Amino acid sequence: MKTIFLYIRPKLRQMSLQLSIKFAGTIVELLLPWMLSVILDTYAAWGNQTMIWIWGGLMALCSAGALAGNVIANRMATRISRDITISLRRDLFQKITLLSARQEDAFTTPSLISRLTSDTYNVHQMIDRMQRLGVRAPILLLGGVTVTLSLEPVLTLVLLTALPLLGIVVSFVSRKGIRLYTRTQEALDRLICRAQESMTGIRVIQALSKTGYEKARFDADNREAANRECTAGLLMNLTNPVMNLVLNTGLTLVIVVGAFRVNNGDTQPGTIIAFLSYFTIILNALMMVSRLFVMYSKGAASGRRIAEVLDTPGEMETLSLPVANQDLHIEFEHVSFSYAKRKNDIEDINFSLLPGETLGIIGPTGSGKSTLLRLLLRLYDPDAGVIRIGGRDVRSIPMKELYTMFGTVFQNDFLHTGTLGDNIDFGRDLQADQLVYAAKAAQADFIFSRKEGFQGNMASRGANFSGGQKQRILLARALANHPQILLLDDSSSALDYKTDAALRRALAKEFGGCTKIIVAQRISSIRHANHILVLEEGHTVGYGTHETLLQVCPAYREIARIQTEEVE
Repeated sequence: MKTIFLYIRPKLRQMSLQLSIKFAGTIVELLLPWMLSVILDTYAAWGNQTMIWIWGGLMALCSAGALAGNVIANRMATRISRDITISLRRDLFQKITLLSARQEDAFTTPSLISRLTSDTYNVHQMIDRMQRLGVRAPILLLGGVTVTLSLEPVLTLVLLTALPLLGIVVSFVSRKGIRLYTRTQEALDRLICRAQESMTGIRVIQALSKTGYEKARFDADNREAANRECTAGLLMNLTNPVMNLVLNTGLTLVIVVGAFRVNNGDTQPGTIIAFLSYFTIILNALMMVSRLFVMYSKGAASGRRIAEVLDTPGEMETLSLPVANQDLHIEFEHVSFSYAKRKNDIEDINFSLLPGETLGIIGPTGSGKSTLLRLLLRLYDPDAGVIRIGGRDVRSIPMKELYTMFGTVFQNDFLHTGTLGDNIDFGRDLQADQLVYAAKAAQADFIFSRKEGFQGNMASRGANFSGGQKQRILLARALANHPQILLLDDSSSALDYKTDAALRRALAKEFGGCTKIIVAQRISSIRHANHILVLEEGHTVGYGTHETLLQVCPAYREIARIQTEEVE
């Protein structure tokens, strides 16, 4: 909770003012039953109507003051908790965007979504309720007990015998509740993961008639999350019936003892009425305390999950390393890497490119082609070896500088809801002529044939465009800012051969000075590259030009033979 307190600390002055107003309003509210007892036992018994009206007016003023104080304080509490949550959610989102790919893999995307949404909501509720009830409940409880002691000490002692038992129950429930709500949020992470996977693959699920199967899997995770929420809720709700049982038992004893004391003349009826009013106030205060512990248990569990992300140290720090051969634009030197740190996914990869050269990478699925691009972008750091750009180790290049060098199209890239122009611009404030130039180079001529042009709407994930159209929009995005290095990860797989050939010609003509790395399944997409890297199971099995590999690399020759037969 120390991390969460850092966001509360700037608001401490406002919270102090809010708590002061809340304190004053609650104290005034506490005076009302005492004033009623004075009217009943003193002025009503004497028939002094003037003083009855005066004290009645004072009660009305106190009621108005209590109402105004509570309303103002509650509005301030809402505003303060809102501002804290906005700052917390903003910083959490920023931290998530700065996590390394390895750290994101460890947290998982569904868990990060849950922490950014439901966990921040729980923290918001905790801060809000603590301000609203955190002062009001203790004052009503302690103040009620203090006033009842002055009114009727004997009856107050009857009431106080129940408080230690209630304290034990609340302490036990709150400690165990934090653990249960942590497990509940973990179950919610899995539920979000299941829903996200199902929605992403909804077309495949429908095509394979597996709707019932996916529904059963979702129901299982849904029941698990609901059961854990129910278990935590049942435990937290234990406080209410226990409090009602103990306090109502105490109330019964108070009424019985009070009746005997009135009958014996030891106390006045007005005092008993005031005492019962205070007893109701104390009961409500204890109910508030129980709700506070419920909110605190949820908020504390969520706060810890949020703090885990915020306190995660940065892995991708910029190092101070020597500069090597600056003639080479890109260089991989004995690079090895493993995702799970058990067996290398790529091992001892070597190649170098001069400025403006093109490298084609080809190989079976899972051979490590995309991994090379992720390492070059420094989404991960290699376990061994060095990756250099312009002679500089990528670990020594600041992230902002590094990313401005690249134009990228990944295998599973995304398009967001908005216009075509927004998706190509992607928040870079590019000029209209840059968008047109990039769209033409990417062979996205269909944009110009549409009535709306770049203002045409795009559905989520580009659902209203074909696969080939989406790939060309993504290519236009990558080319729009004239990158120094262009990374294309199987970015033309949905294009026909004619469009693919036109794209290659446009890249060679318009972006000849750009160093290009192209991951492809088609040999036709990379046959004219300066260098071709052939991978199998993370190892280099061939490196050279198209003609050289046809002679010396059996794996490449086999791919060429199969694809030539397919074309024929």
